[in-house]
Amino acid sequence: MSRIGKKPITLPAGVSIEIGKNNLVTATGSLGKLSQKIDSELGITVEDGILTVTRPSEQKRHKALHGLSRTLLSNLIEGVHTGYKKDLELVGVGYKATNNGNVIDLSLGYSHNIFFVVPAEIKVETKMEKGKNPIVTLQGIDKQLIGLVAAKLKSLRKSEPYKGKGIKFVGEVIRRKAGKTAGKK
Repeated sequence: MSRIGKKPITLPAGVSIEIGKNNLVTATGSLGKLSQKIDSELGITVEDGILTVTRPSEQKRHKALHGLSRTLLSNLIEGVHTGYKKDLELVGVGYKATNNGNVIDLSLGYSHNIFFVVPAEIKVETKMEKGKNPIVTLQGIDKQLIGLVAAKLKSLRKSEPYKGKGIKFVGEVIRRKAGKTAGKK
């Protein structure tokens, strides 16, 4: 049995779960409302504030979906209860980030500025302090959407291994390379 799939999910106070037809699970909490479609063959039960996911057989397909579905539901519940937050750091001379609503204006060393539109479900905040790298903060309730937006932002200027310049997560360690050696004789 899947070690992750068999773990029960305890519902925090203030979070309610509704299971619709075709296993459409809707979680409602203090931060909002999210829905996730789970495979119709898996069983989802809520008893005494504990949500469990069960699989009908030991088929490889059911085993694969068991842990995935449980994790998706756990992310759903945590999102509507506490939310998610990702911080991205812009490392490089002259790199800047400002936002106007949900449009981020990025200066990443190219000949032009990049305007990146963030979905309305995500709150964006940019912070630029003197002597420190600019930081872009993404906050929201949908973990998948925040991860997707963060990945797209990182792809605008990938971190390079020689000087470490680019966009990275705060606290992420970039493996560095030595570069060229001194002149050979």
